[in-house]
Amino acid sequence: MKRFLGITTAFALTLLCSSCYTLKNNTIPVDMKTVNVQFFENNAPLVVNNLSQTFTEALKDRIRTQTRLSLVRGEADATMSGAITGYSIAPVSIEATSNNVAPIADANRLTITVRVKFSFDAAKTAPDKKLSFEESFTKFANYRGDIGSQEQALIQQITKQLIDDIFNRAFSNW
Repeated sequence: MKRFLGITTAFALTLLCSSCYTLKNNTIPVDMKTVNVQFFENNAPLVVNNLSQTFTEALKDRIRTQTRLSLVRGEADATMSGAITGYSIAPVSIEATSNNVAPIADANRLTITVRVKFSFDAAKTAPDKKLSFEESFTKFANYRGDIGSQEQALIQQITKQLIDDIFNRAFSNW
């Protein structure tokens, strides 16, 4: 009985504490009110036709729904631009085969890299100027079987991870 009560108390405290902590708008300066998210062109050697549109719209949606910032075209307090610079598929594990037959890939990895430039043009203080950055973000997902039937789902999964990292770097100072 004591053990059950302890587990129940720990669970309740975990729920209570997790609902009180948020990073939303944590480090967005008060003078940043608008952001221009430019189209992320796909410059990767291997091109998927809808990747640029999917990525750009997902990034805009994240900013629209989880910040107080207004998305604008043209002049803005901050600008986010960049390009998709990498899209690759490589084997991550090899499956043994019978004699005199070359081994085959048992699992593969889809990797996407995005180069992002974020500039807070309206920054007035030194700490705000440090919010600007230019760096690459890379994420991957492993899969088995044919890429054709899984590619769009993998792209969605990797795009979400990339946007989490970019969003946190730009707006949560992580």
